[in-house]
Amino acid sequence: MNMRWSLDSLYPGFESQEFANDFARLDDETTKIKQWTAEKLVNNENATEKLEEIIVLNTQYRKLFSRLFAFSSLSSSTDARDETALGYLEKLQVKSTELKAAQVQFEKWLGGLEKLAEIIEGSEVLKEHKFYLEEIAQGNKYLLSEKEEVLLAKMTATGSQAWSKLQDKVSSTLLVDINVNGEKKSLPLPVVRNMAHSKDPEVRKTAFDAEIASYKKIEEASAAALNGIKGEVITVAKVRGFKSPLEKTLIDSRMDQDTLDAMLTAMKESLPSFHKYFRRKGEMLGHNNGLPFYELFAPVGEVNMEYSYDEARAFIVKQFKTFSDRLADFTDEVFEKQWIDAEIRDGKRGGAFCSNLQTIKESRILTNYSGSLGSVTTLAHELGHAYHGYCLNDESILNTSYPMPLAETASIFNEAIVMNAALKQANDVEKLTILEDQISSAGQVIVDILSRYLFETELFKIREDHSLSVNELKEIMLEAQKQAYGSGLDHDQLHPYMWLNKPHYYSAGRNFYNFPYAFGLLFAKGLYAEYLKRGEEFVGLYDQLLSVTGKMTIKEVAATIGIDVTTPDFWRSSLKLIEEDIEEFIKLSK
Repeated sequence: MNMRWSLDSLYPGFESQEFANDFARLDDETTKIKQWTAEKLVNNENATEKLEEIIVLNTQYRKLFSRLFAFSSLSSSTDARDETALGYLEKLQVKSTELKAAQVQFEKWLGGLEKLAEIIEGSEVLKEHKFYLEEIAQGNKYLLSEKEEVLLAKMTATGSQAWSKLQDKVSSTLLVDINVNGEKKSLPLPVVRNMAHSKDPEVRKTAFDAEIASYKKIEEASAAALNGIKGEVITVAKVRGFKSPLEKTLIDSRMDQDTLDAMLTAMKESLPSFHKYFRRKGEMLGHNNGLPFYELFAPVGEVNMEYSYDEARAFIVKQFKTFSDRLADFTDEVFEKQWIDAEIRDGKRGGAFCSNLQTIKESRILTNYSGSLGSVTTLAHELGHAYHGYCLNDESILNTSYPMPLAETASIFNEAIVMNAALKQANDVEKLTILEDQISSAGQVIVDILSRYLFETELFKIREDHSLSVNELKEIMLEAQKQAYGSGLDHDQLHPYMWLNKPHYYSAGRNFYNFPYAFGLLFAKGLYAEYLKRGEEFVGLYDQLLSVTGKMTIKEVAATIGIDVTTPDFWRSSLKLIEEDIEEFIKLSK
């Protein structure tokens, strides 16, 4: 089977007339929006007509820009040396900023409209985009003047963005001095951190010690960057009128404090089960005082389940069919139409992702398929993102942007289907390894994410008063790990520099970029628990839920399927599935 994708549905190539025409048309669309904004938004007369016009203009622009950007970014993702793709990406990023002033003007005009709800109800087009319009209107109260917004954007470029670039530079160029098989080497940080997965315990310990020692070289620069970025975030949040950076993150996530508190409550209640798992894993590896941090990713047992690409397709489609024909048929179509680039080759980026191309109602999946069970799971995961996009195909492109906490819903749901099937087919040795891998991943998303949330909460609290020293940052990170991991880890073998190697901390636009991961895992697990209870009637409700994720708040999305995410009970049902896996793992390990 062909393991490379086809991008012909977007454009035949950069040299094609289609691409050239669309790229030129982007300037025309940009000019059209600028002129329209300047001419039409001088008063509130004929508001219905104006809103319908801007909906059309924004839809046309979004479809055009996203098509051009997708082709450029997807082309570069499979060939890092494609200078043409990289050049167009840079040009498109610059062009995307040209509408900033017009965008602010529209948002302020919309926010100033009286009786917006009545205006929307008087038009079918506006009713379709009700959530889109109301969200913009509500966000208006946090906007500054046009001049201030433009100034802020420029200041950010020399402020938080510059600090982010510095941190990226020092961390990505950091070389770790390490002794490998008796030979002293200087290796890139990612290579050394990846040794945490080695089967050799001595390699894992040596790599961890070398990693910790290497951070001394960049700790002061990183601390300065972190203080600069978080200081800017606090200042901008106050100026805009947010109570805190957390409140801004929750609003951006379409999530409320009650939902976050309910989820955190359930997560904290589940910690003893995870602590039990960590201690048991420690005992299996010869540690009696809890698991050392450097052993978190140590492999346990061996799984020899291998799948050719064709076998993976057949296995995934077969298992998806147990859930619904629609999911299985869609998945088969994705393989058949060459929407997946699975081949490992030079110049292709690592990892995996899915790009939903709403402009042409298709998706493209990139993965590096190795034949392992993990590769099969990753493929199923990305197919979930594609299916989410498929369920949004009948929506306006302006109604297809869903928040980060909901982004992993379909992908993790797909994982649950496939992993449950793999467990049923596995013998006890394979089952032990599969369970450990699943629990280890859940531990990162629940326990480690909680430690990062606790750390960032304390970081913002202290940064309000003063810049934090390297020692302060290390101390609050260690304290956060002790609270989250408890007796599960050896407190003499923790990781004081976790604040330094997580890039999310160094983005002014991604504050508290931790709890959305926990939400994603637990929401999908909870939905799977509901499926196990409800059976066939759940399938249609699930597809409907995915279709409205771009035009409702998180609480409203969950309510469409009868779930209340503002109380801990739902989250407890999700965690119960993981706790059952932990008990099964401990039983099999003895």
